[in-house]
Amino acid sequence: MAYSSEKDIIAGCQRGDRVAQKALYDTYKSQMYTLAYRITGNFEEAQDVLQEGFLKVFQNLAGFRSESAAGTWIHTIMARTALGRVRQRIEFVEMDIHRELADVHFDFPVDVEYLENAILSLPDGYRSIFTLYEIEGFKHAEIAEMLEISESTSKSQLFKAKKLLREKLQEVLR
Repeated sequence: MAYSSEKDIIAGCQRGDRVAQKALYDTYKSQMYTLAYRITGNFEEAQDVLQEGFLKVFQNLAGFRSESAAGTWIHTIMARTALGRVRQRIEFVEMDIHRELADVHFDFPVDVEYLENAILSLPDGYRSIFTLYEIEGFKHAEIAEMLEISESTSKSQLFKAKKLLREKLQEVLR
């Protein structure tokens, strides 16, 4: 059976229809793999996250209430799955923050490919928070909840990620 809309695909998946499940997977696999890779920084791990994440999607689809777009719901599951993987590899240390965090702006031209490589070279925690905040648009409160850290730790890690990125990118200009 061919599905004509996302709503039909979701309904088919909720009935356990394998064709609908494949259609849902095919619709979102590239986008979700990219998200998983950006968070984990590892091709193989991103593939594992994709598989694990879609397993969670299919296991929990009965509870999907269409209050948001399916893509948004799947995105959240994938982000949390990827972050769970990263959390297994790293420990976040709570830090005292007594100074105001200033935004770090790049006031020079940046090559996109070099920027992507610089982001991927960040330590796991920095890269995860930078990706979630700057690329995926999550708020610090959401990141803190997903990673089970404080908002101040999220802000501190983002600040340090931006500082490190700035240093890496300025090296290229020297």
